[in-house]
Order: sequence, then C-alpha cells, then structure tokens
Amino acid sequence: MPPTQRLPEARELIEMDRYFVLHAPRQTGKTTMLRTLASELTAEGDIAALMFSCERAKSAGDDYAAAESLLLDSLREAAARSGWPKKLLPPDSWPQVTPGARFGSALSEWCRRCPRRVVLLLDEIDALQGNSMVSILSQLRHGHNARHEGQPFPASVVLCGLRDLRDYKVASGGEPGRSNPASPFNIVAKSLRLGDFTADDIAELYGQHTQQTGQEFTKDAVERVFELTQGQPWLVNALAHEVVFEMGVTGAVTAGQVEDAKERLIRTRATHLDSVMARLHEPRVKRVMEPVVAGTFPHIDPAFSDDLSYARDLGLIKQKPPLEVANPIYREVILRVLGDPSEQYVMADPRSFVLPDGRFDLPRLLEEFVVFWREHGEVLVRQEGYHEAACQIILMAFLHRLVNGGGYLDREYAAGTKRLDVLVRWPYTSPDGERLMQREAMELKVWRAGEHDPAPDGLAQLDRYLDRLTLSTGALVIFDRRLEAPPWQERGGFEQTTTPSGRQVTVLRV
Repeated sequence: MPPTQRLPEARELIEMDRYFVLHAPRQTGKTTMLRTLASELTAEGDIAALMFSCERAKSAGDDYAAAESLLLDSLREAAARSGWPKKLLPPDSWPQVTPGARFGSALSEWCRRCPRRVVLLLDEIDALQGNSMVSILSQLRHGHNARHEGQPFPASVVLCGLRDLRDYKVASGGEPGRSNPASPFNIVAKSLRLGDFTADDIAELYGQHTQQTGQEFTKDAVERVFELTQGQPWLVNALAHEVVFEMGVTGAVTAGQVEDAKERLIRTRATHLDSVMARLHEPRVKRVMEPVVAGTFPHIDPAFSDDLSYARDLGLIKQKPPLEVANPIYREVILRVLGDPSEQYVMADPRSFVLPDGRFDLPRLLEEFVVFWREHGEVLVRQEGYHEAACQIILMAFLHRLVNGGGYLDREYAAGTKRLDVLVRWPYTSPDGERLMQREAMELKVWRAGEHDPAPDGLAQLDRYLDRLTLSTGALVIFDRRLEAPPWQERGGFEQTTTPSGRQVTVLRV
C-alpha cells in the first residue's frame, strides 16, 4: 500500500519541517512504509531522506557514548547502501566532540555539507534505553531548537516505534500528561499511529496478487479475512501466505480455506503471535487484560490510563471502546496461551466425545468437566496468574483440548460484560453424505462474593446470544467463587430450565 495512502499526514508533516512520532504494533508495515517514503522523497530531488534502524544500539543500555557510536555506524551504513551520489552522503569522519553531543554534532555537520534538506527516519527507536534514550532525544531537541539560530540540522525527524508519545516523554524525564520544558519531546508536533487495513485495503492488496498470478480471493474470503484480523497487517498477509504457499491452494480462495489457514496459524503459533502473547504476563498488560478475559470492570487508578495506552500500542486491545481484544485471532490465541498450563491436566481422549453419527457429545463433555473440576479445579485456580479469570481460562483449556482438531471454538468476551460466550462448531457428515455443521452455544458466568445469583442475568444474556446465532438450545455454566460456596467435591449440579423467550438451557453450577 502506498505510504501516502496509509498515512497521508506523515508526508504533510515532513513538508512542514516537523518532528513527529509514528507508532504502531509490531508487524504492521512501519519499516516498509518508512523505506518507501524515504525513497519517494529522495527521488523528488529536494530532500535527502534516510531511514536507518536504532536496533543495534539496544546493547548499549545506559552507555550513551556507545549508543551514539552504534547509531552513527548504522546511519553511515544505511547511507552507503542508498546509492546516493557522493555529495549527498555524510562526511567521511564525524566531528570529535564530547560524548553526549556526538550524535547531534554529526547530524549538524552532515546537514552543513548536504545541498538538500535532510530528513531522518529513525526506525526501532524503542531500542534505546535509559540514559541513551535521554541523551539522543535531548540532542535532537537541542538541534531542532538551534535551527532557528541558523544552525544546520535535519529539517524533519520521524521517530518510529511501538510506543506513543507519552512513553517517550516519560523515558526522557518528562511527565506524560503535560508539556515539560525539560523534556526532549516538547518539540514533537504530533504522534501518528499507523492504522490497520480496511476491508477495501485488503481487497486491493489481494487484488494485486490476482493481477500477478490470476488466483482470486472470493468476496466471502476477503470478508472473512477482515472479520478474523480486523485489518491487522501481519495477520492479513499471513493468512494469504498460509493459504497460497503452505496449504498449496491453486484455485480461487474460499472463506472455508481462510478458516483452515487461521487454525493452522494459531496451532503453529507463528513468531509474531508468540512475540505479542509474550507480553500477557507483563504487570501493566495483565492489569488491562485480566478484566477483559474475566468480563469484569477494570480497577481504575491513575496508572490505568497509561497501562491501557501501552496495551493498545502493542495491538492487543482495540483503539476505541468497548474494552476488548483487537481481533478474533488474538482473542483465541490469548485464551489458548493462558490456558496452556491447565490443558496439560486434561487426560480425556477427544475421540471418545464423538457420537456414532459423527456429531460432538457436548452434554458428556460437561459431565466430564465436572469430574475434572472436582479433581483439579482448586489447585488450578490457585496457580492461575490471571486469578480473576481463572475459571473461564480453565474451562476454555478443557474445551480446547477436546474440541480442537475436529471442530472449532469461537469465543466472545470483553471487560464489563460479566460473561464469556462460547460457540462450538463441529463439522460432520449426514447419513446421505451431506456436509453439515453442528453448533453448540454456552455462556460462562462467575458468582463472586457480595453478588446476587447470576443465573437470571445469565439466562437473559444467553437468550440474546442464542437469538443472534438462531439456536434453540444452549448451556449456562456458573462458577461459584464465594466463600460460602459448596465444598469442591460437591460442586457440579445440573438443572434444566428455559430462557425468557422459552429456549431450553442446561445450567451447570460448579
């Protein structure tokens, strides 16, 4: 996708000689966009735009002198690879000045010699740490301000990384909520976020593949990709790659094949998914994600706003309310990752839950879960790091172990909903050979201390869920986490009831 199409403001800010932050989660196309933008700007003849990565400077830690050297080495190497004429390149040697001023002095010397306006695009700015971050940002601030006194310095600087402007302010000694003259980033004009793809963007990207190869993605396939990814660029690309290259599909790509590709991606836990999910146990991420999984309202304190911004910058949470996971693929992977320790306790054979006619035996699965809960529930709840969401995570682990491989699990959850909705989809073949899809819906509720029995609300909520799915039956699972709850060995009672509209429901209390 052309840079000006994905982020038109970036070009406008550069033309206005502004310094700004560009942030987005990993694997969203930031580096590709910066590289293309730099090439386009330089090709126009008035600007020398250079992109280079700060990643190598991560090893310097607080040693700002080492960080300066590593950054200048990366800058020179990027310039050497650019193919520019000699007159545009940085000088052969940098000014010999005191460490802590070398980076800014080097940029000034380059801009003094270069016949064009210099634009600098620093990728992976997050790699800088501690004193190194403070030093580099301070030198950029000093050079930015000195331009008004005639000192040569880059006309525009773009800092690209995962985090929003407020985190850079904190890292460089400023306060996130207000302008601070001592903060290196009171010079920043704006903080831009590289957005996700729209459905039309996905259609255009896949259309490029069709033009090159003749292989089409059906309209339903494109729509399913958007539903599963919500436009997250890496996932959009990964699903297409999985279908075309790993699954070897040669004809038109269908929504069903996209669904299969999604399952394969989740099972193999590609590097991108692992890197995102590795953040789940960071304290500031957990403070946001735990109420999302548990369906509770988050505890709002002065730090929560920063934690929420951080989780959004990582791409885990949607950018706008309600507070929920960014896309269905992440939603599924999160529960699988959190439930993995509990899943190791599930010894039942998945094949034993398949009925003679090929359908899935959900009533028996719930009965087996009662046995499992009585034996392992107390220990697993105590061990679960996401303690408030422990019950939901453990049941999801049990379901995943027994449904995955033959069927699909769809989960819906968000902060404040006080529930987790689950849909089991199980493909089977009818006696006359027709391919059918069994669908079983359930809702999970938790009875917490000081609350009323959640059954009435649960039945009403399940009623709406079943109506949306056009199903006539469902199951409601209620976990009792009150101090006065029955002993573990006595939990697991079943009852049959109906929703407000008359749908048949099995209620399990554990």
